[in-house]
Amino acid sequence: MVDPEHGPGRGDKTGLLGRRVECAVLDRLIDAVRTGGSRALVAHGPAGIGKSALLGHLTDAPGGLRVLRAAGIESEMELPFATLHQLCVPLIDRLKNLPTPQRTALETVFGISAGPPPERFLVGMAVLGLLSDASQKRPLLCLVDDAHWMDRASAQVLGFVARRLLAESIALVFGTRERVPDLLGLPDLEVTGLRETAAHTLLESATHTRLDHDISSRFVAETQGNPLALLELPRTLSVTQLAGGFGLLNTDTLPGLIEQSFLRRIDALPEQTRLLLLIAAAEPVGDPTLVWRAADRLGVTPEEALADGTDGLVSFDESVTFRHPLVRSAVYRAASESERRSAHLALAEETDPRVDPDRRAWHLASATAGPDETVAAELEQSAGRAQARGGLAAAAAFLQRSVVLTVDASLRADRAVAAADASLQAGDLDAARRFVDVADQNAQSEFQLVRAHRVRSQITFAAGLDGKAPLLLLTAAQRLERFDTSLARETYLFAWGTSALVAADTDGLMAISQAMKTLPPSGAAPRTIDLVIEGYALLVTEGRAAAVPVLRRAAAALENLPARDLLTWGWVANGVSAAVWDDRAMRALCGRAVEVARAAGALTELSFCLSSLGMATTWAGDFSVAAEIVDEADTVAAATGVPPAPHVKLRLGALRGRTADVEPLISATIEEAGGGGRLMGVTVAQWSAAVLYNGLARYEQALAAAQTSARIPELWVSVWALPELVEAAVHVGDVKAAGAALEQLTDAAGPCDTDWAQGVLARSQALLSEGPPADRLYRRAIERLSRTRLRPELARAHLLYGEWLRRERRRVEARGHLRTSHKMFAAMGMEAFAERARRELLASGESIRKHRLEASSGAELTPQEQQIALLVADGFSNPEVGSRLFLSPRTVEWHLRKIFTKLSITSRRQLREVLPRSAYELAPEQGLRA
Repeated sequence: MVDPEHGPGRGDKTGLLGRRVECAVLDRLIDAVRTGGSRALVAHGPAGIGKSALLGHLTDAPGGLRVLRAAGIESEMELPFATLHQLCVPLIDRLKNLPTPQRTALETVFGISAGPPPERFLVGMAVLGLLSDASQKRPLLCLVDDAHWMDRASAQVLGFVARRLLAESIALVFGTRERVPDLLGLPDLEVTGLRETAAHTLLESATHTRLDHDISSRFVAETQGNPLALLELPRTLSVTQLAGGFGLLNTDTLPGLIEQSFLRRIDALPEQTRLLLLIAAAEPVGDPTLVWRAADRLGVTPEEALADGTDGLVSFDESVTFRHPLVRSAVYRAASESERRSAHLALAEETDPRVDPDRRAWHLASATAGPDETVAAELEQSAGRAQARGGLAAAAAFLQRSVVLTVDASLRADRAVAAADASLQAGDLDAARRFVDVADQNAQSEFQLVRAHRVRSQITFAAGLDGKAPLLLLTAAQRLERFDTSLARETYLFAWGTSALVAADTDGLMAISQAMKTLPPSGAAPRTIDLVIEGYALLVTEGRAAAVPVLRRAAAALENLPARDLLTWGWVANGVSAAVWDDRAMRALCGRAVEVARAAGALTELSFCLSSLGMATTWAGDFSVAAEIVDEADTVAAATGVPPAPHVKLRLGALRGRTADVEPLISATIEEAGGGGRLMGVTVAQWSAAVLYNGLARYEQALAAAQTSARIPELWVSVWALPELVEAAVHVGDVKAAGAALEQLTDAAGPCDTDWAQGVLARSQALLSEGPPADRLYRRAIERLSRTRLRPELARAHLLYGEWLRRERRRVEARGHLRTSHKMFAAMGMEAFAERARRELLASGESIRKHRLEASSGAELTPQEQQIALLVADGFSNPEVGSRLFLSPRTVEWHLRKIFTKLSITSRRQLREVLPRSAYELAPEQGLRA
């Protein structure tokens, strides 16, 4: 091992010189893993800074760790799960130890067996289980270098796994040039240039002449202490250039300088050696057998190619390894176009089309100088296979290259539309725009033109909820009717969804709804999409009472909606269950839509689906899960470049009652969304303000916000604002405003005989009632809401009933409901409402402190420990808890030991005795298993 204090030994120029602090961090990580813990770390810094050397330092650590390695490769970024496959290949024999669904998921994504694209989180759980199983006998060290070149599917899964490591004796360490969006939030180690003394020492070791200190300092300053630059640049300079300090005048960027150094070394190699390096650079897997077979096709022999070595630029062992990624890119850049094509053709000819048809097609595409229909068709087939494995980004890449190689204008237009659509779904809006332009330019029929118009309209909307998109989509749907009625119906529904989401043009939404209402039947029995279209059209044109029967049928049919439909128009259908006040169906459909979008890498759809799921999760009071959804939405936004709608953040902040966090966001959203004509954002912001201020007992502000939200002609949130309006108006004594809002709420909730609708309606009616009728209505509200998972709404029903009972001087009864509401609010983290309940309890004559799940020692359970405790109390096994919370069973067991210690108990059965009843007791038929 290199001594980080004294630097590299003889012949060892790894750049660990002066890395005492970084090595200490890594050593602590290894020590933690040896003692049964788990750690994840992202080491990031520019090219050549020494990340790979630090990862190498980890492999030299004594202690019997098993090491798994993988590296992101730029040319494989479009192949889904490529990096993950590298990492897990040594563990393939352990797949049999996984539960069947997890084993099947990994076998599918690794191409071992055929099957539908598995849900991305299931793949994550499978990898977590696989690594956990492998770490049973000895600790596991997983190293992923060049993580900035990981394919997105691998990045998502490994980021998922890294966040859930705790007690598995696993270290997962990434090296990357820049922070990878899917790894954000993980512990990181920024690797910067060497300190001055160490940099001078390293530079001196690389030069053959003594440098003046000022000149040496200039080299150190201009390379910013980059170890690879300090080692490589002196190779390219003469003694006089070094001594005079002229070598760094008019320099390019530092990575460019380092690559130029490698280019000069490559130029000095014999022709056969350069050709061998080119083949290795073009073959991203690092398979030496494949490289040598391809080399043989080009007349390259080991005897000639390796006669004088490779100047340390590449090694041929069990795998082909370049000294640095910049060497691979330098080798490839140094070759001519014809040389590159020859290398790719040789690799394609040696790649088994039955084992790896997609990589073969990619090599053939890179070997093709001009249009080639045979290769274009193969790429199109590869796109279909990639999409089936859940790789939309890969499908888009294959289709884009297929378009380039297509001569026939009609085929080119068809493939360009498909490429634009796949690029749009994958979140690459710039590529989508480019290829929809190609489709327009090559279209040979009205049908091709209108399909291009449809995709262009979708891009317009995806780029920022543009209010122009709905009518553009309406036009596309009308033009599509005579060519493809199924596609036309999907486009009508998309137009309706975009219009409803923007909520800025009631005339436009009415026009779309009228057009949908007049569509002829699609067949003898209505399909799911037909029910959704009919229900939405009736909702706008004739009102909720007319729409509810159809929307109920649609909600039932949506439970079995195929994944393909979920991807194309499922995000629009997410509103069906909310329109009929069915919270169970809403959570189920939103959750499944997110799973399907994640699995396919459909980032554009995923953004909308995450927003819907986040909102459904907040209704259930699962704030920690909702916060994770917000984080994921931010990650998706970073990947697509489209800012996420802040709806879930607003709702979450309002329920938590944290004014410092949410008030600035409310104001900013109202200003930005209002200025851009996106009234949905204004509606959500004002609704959130009403919830916030009702919790804070600032009722006049709550009333003003609720009235603004309710006035906006929107179909969901403006209705949800009505109970807030009733509550606030009653508290300020504005009975007229409360009565008008209750009338609107009755129209919206009355036709829906669900516990959510009738519970909220009864609670609001009770506020405007007196005596025994009020008492009956509060009890009905509590009864109906207790059958749901809407814990915030149930807690608020207890609070309002308790407040009413106290005013009626029924203090003993009041205390019971106020105590229940306070415990529920505190357990969920609804701070403002908890404080409101506490003040009411004080007024009733009872003193109370803020309630948490708390041990006798005073140590509080963390939010994750609370979740685990509640699930175990509800009867879940460790594997079941792990599956729900995306943790390994060993991590659940580790948490349980801490929970037992904190709560001074020794068994799972005792959890139900020490947890507050309201925290875990839900409807018998649903509970936490719903």
